[in-house]
Amino acid sequence: MKLAVTTSFHNSGLSDILIPEIKKDLGLDVYLLVVGTGQAFKLGRAGDVDAILVHSRGAEDQFVAEGYGTHRREIMYNDFVLIGPKTDEAEIATAKSAFEALKKVAAKQAIFVSRGDDSGTHRKELALWKTAGLDPDKFEGGWYRATGSGMGATLNTASGMNGYVFADRASWLNFKNKGDMKLLFSGDPTLFNQYAYIPVNPQKHPHIKKDLAAKLENWLVSPKVQKMIGDYKIAGEQLFTPNAGTLKSGS
Repeated sequence: MKLAVTTSFHNSGLSDILIPEIKKDLGLDVYLLVVGTGQAFKLGRAGDVDAILVHSRGAEDQFVAEGYGTHRREIMYNDFVLIGPKTDEAEIATAKSAFEALKKVAAKQAIFVSRGDDSGTHRKELALWKTAGLDPDKFEGGWYRATGSGMGATLNTASGMNGYVFADRASWLNFKNKGDMKLLFSGDPTLFNQYAYIPVNPQKHPHIKKDLAAKLENWLVSPKVQKMIGDYKIAGEQLFTPNAGTLKSGS
């Protein structure tokens, strides 16, 4: 079966742990299409994948409401963080909220590297700017840079430019080229980052392998796999917290 997953999930390294176990436990070959969340929804709408694993709640609800997905099943969560140079010229480490941190970057016009790729991470970043009363489309001076790339490439660019970047914690922890970068701001409740599994609706696309998608979903929410997700660590730090619950009708 084909599963569209976000680049942040793939960059975490967790998929490298899970894919061999899926083959061992289920005898199932899962082909990952690693894309931004926006592209994952496009693949699902076109019937090019059997299920998607994404992290953009509003878009997920819309995808299901429009009949492209049968339901959404929460699997795990982590959080978004703000990374920047250790010198922290914008002093975001002292911010009281994510909104204040972004305002500090904008006020200083410090280099900020955005994914700019319509991913779940990019959508969340744009929502935070908007809530902070700022519009990246109107930023002047060249300090705001969009890569149009995945999380790993964007982190690399930020590291090379000694700039600030908005990332998910798992990708940051698994990122090898940290250079002079460090995690400067986290912990704001608004940075919560839920991942959900959504099977594509066979009523829209009859060729969808709904039985295999269901088999994979049941595996992902099983006690064994939820424990595997929770036990996955890098340098002693947990990357995801499993939180699969019972599926409720209409949820």
